[in-house]
Amino acid sequence: MGMLQGILAARLLGPAMFGVLGAVTSFASTVNRFASFRINEMVVRYVGQYQEQGETQRAAAAFKVAMLLETSGSLLAFGLIVFLAPWGARYFAHDESLTLWFQIYGLVVLSNLIYESSNGLLQVFDRFRLIAIVQAVQSVLTFLLIAIVFFAKGGLIALILGYFIGKTIGAIGYTWAAIQLAQKSWGKNWWRTPLRLLRSEMRSLLIFSFSTNISSTISLIAKDSEVLWVSAFLGTTEAGFYKLALSLANILQLPVSPLPKATYPELMRETARYNWKNVRYVLTHSSRLAALYSVPTALGIVLFGRWIIAYFYEPVYLPAYPAVVILLLGYTVVNIFYWNRVALLALNHPVYPTLINIAGMILKVSAILIWLPQGGYLAFAWLLTGYYLFTVSLSVARVFLDLKGRTSIVDPG
Repeated sequence: MGMLQGILAARLLGPAMFGVLGAVTSFASTVNRFASFRINEMVVRYVGQYQEQGETQRAAAAFKVAMLLETSGSLLAFGLIVFLAPWGARYFAHDESLTLWFQIYGLVVLSNLIYESSNGLLQVFDRFRLIAIVQAVQSVLTFLLIAIVFFAKGGLIALILGYFIGKTIGAIGYTWAAIQLAQKSWGKNWWRTPLRLLRSEMRSLLIFSFSTNISSTISLIAKDSEVLWVSAFLGTTEAGFYKLALSLANILQLPVSPLPKATYPELMRETARYNWKNVRYVLTHSSRLAALYSVPTALGIVLFGRWIIAYFYEPVYLPAYPAVVILLLGYTVVNIFYWNRVALLALNHPVYPTLINIAGMILKVSAILIWLPQGGYLAFAWLLTGYYLFTVSLSVARVFLDLKGRTSIVDPG
């Protein structure tokens, strides 16, 4: 559905305005991620652990902390969006008249007040079917709205509203489902659970949350704000080509991107039981499963990519093809080892990914400033691929070295 939405939007707007659309939507998500604590990971880590150990009151308290942290971060993010919107419109969309629409789309942050907390709780209780249903409803609704705009010959503003409504509906669905699940699992008054139950572990819980927040912020600079980088340095037309290249490369991640959410709770259960052989089993077989899809799909996109772009997006977007080929190399590696981050979290190494991301970010940003004038938007594709190869390889190596040292350890209890 996301790919179909992109096709309709790209055909309707053309490369330059397609890049502007990417700037508006990416700006809000980037600022939101900046203030986000990746709370879903904290929920899975602590709520999942307490629930597994039968400490339901502490599990409820941990979820309550997660909601408070995420709500604070969301309010901060919205304030930043409103404040920075004129700057974003000027430097990313190159059109200050769009300032109001940067702010209006930013309202989606308020509808996502406890989105990550809700998603994490649904993962802990294995409600993956419900997650899939909500996500499918959101995708279908957004696609229908974009299709209406396309056939009605609407413009940029109508598309922004379509994406906004779709994301809002999805966030409300996740929130409602999580609140119902919390009441069913812990009782109607779960939200009154005193936070003092976590007094002994509050420090480690907050360190975990803030370290994942720092890691998320670094990822924003290094890999999750690519369209904004290209738009700021090269203009909206090149941003439109690059946005399309990212969309095609993301086909590779369609069935793989949900897997970390499913794998992380399983890894947490096995590490809580000190079952290191099962941890290794989950990782190796997950990589084989991801490779079975990723390698043939990447080769297919390389072989038929030009035809896909010309036929579905129109020939004017063909300059995006070389970037697609470059990106597929990095995306294939990320797919095969999609678990690299969640495995480190499960093994209680939340700081290590942050350190690796910092190193990768410094190298990537330095290379942008040196290489950009000669490389154009293809330089961004090469640098993103290089960033993935660098960070993923170091993270995977650390995971297996850690497991090698723990294989002989058994549950001390």
